Amino acid sequence: MTCQTVDPPFFLLVNGFLDDPVLGLGLAAFALLLLVLPLAFWSLSGGRSSGVVRMLIAAANLALTAQLVLRWWDSGHFPISNLYESLCFLAWACTMTQLLVERSWPNPLVPAAATPMALGCVAFASFALPNQLQDASPLVPALRSSWLVMHVSVIMVSYAALLVGSLLSVAVLFTDRDTALELRSNSIGSGGFRQALLSGDGSETMRLSSSQFQISEQLDSLSYRTITVGFLLLSVGLVSGAVWANEAWGSWWSWDPKETWALICWLVYAAYLHTRLIRGWQGRKPALVASAGLVVIAICYIGVNLLGIGLHSYGWFFD
Repeated sequence: MTCQTVDPPFFLLVNGFLDDPVLGLGLAAFALLLLVLPLAFWSLSGGRSSGVVRMLIAAANLALTAQLVLRWWDSGHFPISNLYESLCFLAWACTMTQLLVERSWPNPLVPAAATPMALGCVAFASFALPNQLQDASPLVPALRSSWLVMHVSVIMVSYAALLVGSLLSVAVLFTDRDTALELRSNSIGSGGFRQALLSGDGSETMRLSSSQFQISEQLDSLSYRTITVGFLLLSVGLVSGAVWANEAWGSWWSWDPKETWALICWLVYAAYLHTRLIRGWQGRKPALVASAGLVVIAICYIGVNLLGIGLHSYGWFFD
């Protein structure tokens, strides 16, 4: 009877990385983001931003960048042609957006709110998708176009900005719940505002004073700016998609399920910006609209693919 040796799990992981470096880089990004999550909430409990958290997020972003470049090299086309590649690209865009937002406002609330999205994308791509959807495959004829990079990458980056902005809006709902939000003009610096005062003789005078934003006000402002960028990118993506559809299928708009839900997504965030710019809503009311946008993006991006229907579907178990 021969005795068989069993390799330790570490060597199995190393062998798996050497056999499939694309999957290995995805697992490395997953491990880094998984480490970030408790550290982000630990920093949040201490009320201080952590440089270690930012370094780990940057390392995860670099791992995802290397993964996408290697996938591009292996497949010979831009790595966004199936659900696995698009999930990894979305995770990359989410971590990049998160780093840019943290550069504007280094606060532990940002990684605590945004990291779960990138972590969920990498986890779903690495562990939930079947092998046939993870493997690189040749492009179908409709995707062999220069519009692939323009349209799909812009749409995915817009989703990342909208998701991160919406998650910051969700954080607004749970921050400073007992304090009324009042976003003030910053004409003399961050948080500056004009305050009306009554003098002793009853006449009204104006005095310019300075005040720092509350955490919820900072979150609301960052959410608004991030969603605005995402909305503009989504608009560009829809226009480029219509041009590409006319090139590929001879129709600008075919009411495909993905197209319909992308339009619904655009309308939801247009309503969000309308409430901010026209109605003057601040704080929790527009945050509820942005939270609804999370559900719409999930249906548009994942739901259509789960059913495997439409021209934009990447396919799923039900095919």
